[in-house]
Parts: sequence; C-alpha cells; structure tokens
Amino acid sequence: MKATLLRRLFASAQAVPDPDLQAVCRAIVEDEKRLGHTKLADELELKLAKTGAAHQVPDTKKASAPIRKMAPLPSSRRDSAPLVQVLEHDQLRHHMVLPETIEQRFFRIEKEYAARSRLAKFGLQARQRILLYGPPGCGKSLGAERIAWATGLPLHKVRFDTLISSYFGETANNLGKIFEAAEAQPCALFLDECDTIARARGASNDVGEVSRVVNMLLQLLEDYRGDGLVIAATNHYESLDQAIYRRFDEAVEIPMPGIVEIARLLDTSLSALKVSRKLNLEQFAASLDGFSFSEVERIAQNSAKRSVMANRKEVTLEDLESAAQDVKRHF
Repeated sequence: MKATLLRRLFASAQAVPDPDLQAVCRAIVEDEKRLGHTKLADELELKLAKTGAAHQVPDTKKASAPIRKMAPLPSSRRDSAPLVQVLEHDQLRHHMVLPETIEQRFFRIEKEYAARSRLAKFGLQARQRILLYGPPGCGKSLGAERIAWATGLPLHKVRFDTLISSYFGETANNLGKIFEAAEAQPCALFLDECDTIARARGASNDVGEVSRVVNMLLQLLEDYRGDGLVIAATNHYESLDQAIYRRFDEAVEIPMPGIVEIARLLDTSLSALKVSRKLNLEQFAASLDGFSFSEVERIAQNSAKRSVMANRKEVTLEDLESAAQDVKRHF
C-alpha cells in the first residue's frame, strides 16, 4: 500500500514541476534507502531523475530550486569548536572477531535497526541506546564503528575535550546541543569513555556541576527520539551512576579475546599477505593469551610491515615473534 501511494506521489511530481514537491520526493528516496528498501528507492529515484530532465529550464535567469544543506554540526558557544568528530561510512572499521554469543548480540542490534519501521507497526521499539563495556583494548570503539557501518549511519564521536567546560552550566549546554543535532541528522552518536560524564553521583569528591551533567545526560538519553543510535563505551562499568544503566536498551560486555579469537584475528589481519607454511597461527596465538584485541592487531600489522620492508614474499614466525616482543616492551 505504501509503495503504491509513493508511486502516485512521484507520478504527480512528474506532472507538476514544483521544486518543493521534488525536494520532498528526494527526502523520501533517502529515507527508503536508510530503511533498506533499495528496490523501491531505485525505482523512485529513476522517476525523480526523469522529472528533473523533463522540467529542466535552460533559461539561467529563472530561479532554481534551493539546495538543501546538511544540518550544521554542534559547536561550543564560547569558541565555536566542534563538539563531535564525524567519521563517514568509508572511514569506519568493521571487521571484528568476537565470541559467537557476543557476535549474535551485535547482529541483533543491527538487524533490529534495519527492521525498526516494521517493529513500530506492532508498537515495538528497536534497540537504540547501546552500552559497550570491557577492559581497555577489547574492541569497544571498533564495536561502535562496526554498528555504524552495518546500519549505514555516520559515526559522530563526542569530543570530550571541547564538551567539558570549566564555566558553570556550559558542559550541560554543550551536551544538549550534541543530542539536539543527533536528532536532527540521523547518526550513530558515540560517547567513548562515557564515565567521564556519567560517574556515580554522591561520591566524596563530587561537586554540584557533576551531578547536573549526569542529570542532564539521564534526561537526554530518556528523551532521545532520533532516527539514529546512541552508543556509549566505558572501561569502568562499575563506576557509572546506577540510573545510567536503566537508560540503555542493551549493555554488551566485550571480553578479552581467547586463543581461538586471537588466531582468527591474526588470520584476518594477515589475509593480504602470504603466510609461511611453517607458521602455525593457532600455536602462536596460544603465546599471546592475555593480550587485548588492539595489541594482537598491532602485532599482526607490525609483523606484516617487517616482512614487506624486508622484501620477503611471506610472513614468518620470526616476524610475529619480533612484533610481539616490541608490544611487550610497551605494555
């Protein structure tokens, strides 16, 4: 039924050269793409293209339709510094190696987002506010990027260096701007190290401004009605304010990798190069038990660089062992 009505609307746009109507049609096409209705979106986009060609006016003196601009990014009132860093789709990392149970939880979040309109018809809400927690280097930031990549949303990473201000009330005001912008322009809003602004209230070193910021965050999370996602991450799950937990639809603990995940990560990270037949990745992975995902990834990348710089055709055990020793020196 909806598709039939949209086709009739686009047929009207073809018959009537109205710039405002064409702007609405363009917005509908983009919305259908976001919903994953690619076949219908392509069909409507073709009709819209024909509409533009049919009503093209060669007279340059005639006014053209206004160009729609993207919503401006939120910025600090005091110095106009951007409050978020934007990572577009092609900048996002998305290859993750996770235990099967955690992988399924990520997949469920992504699948529900794609089906959010269908769920809404039955009065159901897709998971929209996600909390990722675990030890440093376990892959929380990568997880946020992966969710953004899978849902087709740009990642807006909150910049705490500009968000937090020493001036009374300005941090809460900046936080409000960030959420307002996220509702105006669908995105995956990422609050990395969210414990910076979400620590438990009432601590011995607490000050009034801290409580105000936490209260503001609680209210913004509860009131969020955007078409995107809010993703928060922390290394200090236990230090978050108790009320924060209830504001999230899903809290996913990302564990340190086991030997199986380490071997898979090494294999994936070295897939662009040939690996020596003498090298047993599973056996080498056992020697990295206790390393984080980011450390294993660094070892794989450094061993690959070592092999390429030596003009060798394959990665050897010596390359990996040398890279592992370098990482051990720093951690």
